[in-house]
Amino acid sequence: MADDEDELLRFVERFALVLASSGIPRMPARVFAYALADDADHYTAGELAAALRVSPAAISGAVRYLVQVGLLYREREPGARSDVYRIDDDVWSRIYGQQAPLLLQHFEAAAADGAATLGQDRPGGRRLEETRLFFAFLREDLPRMTERWKAHRAGLEEGAGS
Repeated sequence: MADDEDELLRFVERFALVLASSGIPRMPARVFAYALADDADHYTAGELAAALRVSPAAISGAVRYLVQVGLLYREREPGARSDVYRIDDDVWSRIYGQQAPLLLQHFEAAAADGAATLGQDRPGGRRLEETRLFFAFLREDLPRMTERWKAHRAGLEEGAGS
């Protein structure tokens, strides 16, 4: 059992590095990676601290961040004195669906500004206009891609149930 826990923690550290490289602070990345990879469906802050072998104070700030950005949900079990934290079943689809349109819109606007500033008669201006068109295409296609994912996921679940 200890080997399984160590294996899980080694994975958590590797995945947390990937998350941290994309901008998620290190401790929230570790907590999220653990909650994603571990078998339980919810955790108290104390359980997370014990599992990750860190202080409760470190967990407190991490879960606050994760709840704020929508990667974890905070709930309270009836009659319990502690909050519990859980990950949504389809967390990546939900997060991507919320964040990607805004990010793509910002990239599109910045590229449009550059294309207008430099003009289409310059190679840099033409590249920026193509960049704007690319991000506009991705942003416009995102709802269809999300729907395709949901249908694909439903098919996977049906196949697993048979």
